[in-house]
Amino acid sequence: MITVFGSINIDQVYQVQDFPKPGETIIGKGYLEVPGGKGANQAVAARRSGAVVRMIGCVESSGMPNSALKYLISDDVNLDALQKVESPTGSASIWVSDQGENSIIVNPGANALIKAELVADESIANSAYLLMQMEVPVEENLKLIERAKSLAVQTVLNLAPVGKVPESILKSLDYLVVNEGEAEALAQMIGMEFSDHRQFLMQLSARFNLNTILTLGADGVIASYNNEVFELPAKQIKVRDTTAAGDSFIGALFAELSFGTSFLEALAYAVNFASETCSRNGAQSSIPYKFDILSSENFS
Repeated sequence: MITVFGSINIDQVYQVQDFPKPGETIIGKGYLEVPGGKGANQAVAARRSGAVVRMIGCVESSGMPNSALKYLISDDVNLDALQKVESPTGSASIWVSDQGENSIIVNPGANALIKAELVADESIANSAYLLMQMEVPVEENLKLIERAKSLAVQTVLNLAPVGKVPESILKSLDYLVVNEGEAEALAQMIGMEFSDHRQFLMQLSARFNLNTILTLGADGVIASYNNEVFELPAKQIKVRDTTAAGDSFIGALFAELSFGTSFLEALAYAVNFASETCSRNGAQSSIPYKFDILSSENFS
C-alpha cells in the first residue's frame, strides 16, 4: 500500500507559443481543464504503476470535487480518508510553452485546511510508504511524518513547491525528492553548498541519514541511497508537456520499491515512466500505465 497525503487540484492548462512578458497579452494555442495537484498526481502515478494506493486530501464539500477526483476514482484509488470542507477545491493555472516548459500558479484552497490529526493510525500503519509534498501546510506534514516514524512506515517528502522546512523534518524523513532549483534553495536554507550534485547528496546523507533523489529534467536523475550514489540519463523523447513529470517519477518509483524491486531497477523504471509522461499533454491525463512502459521497445 502507498499512502499519499497531499494536494488535490483542478488544473487550468493554457498552451502558448512563449510565456507572456509583464504587461503583455498573448493569444493562447489551446486550453485544457484537467485534474491535478501534486498529491493526486503522485497517487495516480503509483496506482497506474500497479500499487494499491490511498489518497488523503481535502476538497470542497460540494461543486467541483468530482471533477478534481475524476482519475482518482476511475483508477480505483482509495478515497475513504478524503476530507471535505467549505473552501473551494484547490486550483492551478498552468502555462505550457511550445518547448514543453511550464509556469504554474497554485491557489491552495481546500488544500490549506487539511489536518493530519484526522488521519487514522490505521491509514498509515498498513502502508509501505507515506508520500507528501509542499502544497499542504508544512506543519501538517511534520505531524504525520512523526506519527509515521513511530509506526515504522517509510516517509517521503517531495520539496515542491519549495518552502522552508525545519531540520527536524529532514532528520525524521527516509526519502527526500527535489529538483535542481529546490535542491539549491534547500542548500541555502541549511547552510550547505550546491556546487556539485554528488557531494551535495552525500553531505545530506551524512548529516541527516537521508536518502535523497535529485531529478535533473532532460539530464536524468542522481540519487543517494544507503550511502551509494546512482546516476541515470533521461530517455530521449519529443517533449510536449513537463507538468506532471516529477510527480509521475515519484509515484512510479515508490510503487516499484513497494514491490521489493531493487533501488536501481525502480529508478530506471521511474525515469522511463516520467519520460513517457513528458510526451503527453496535461497532468493526470498525461500519466501512463505500467504496461505502456513495459511494452516500450526503449524500456530498459
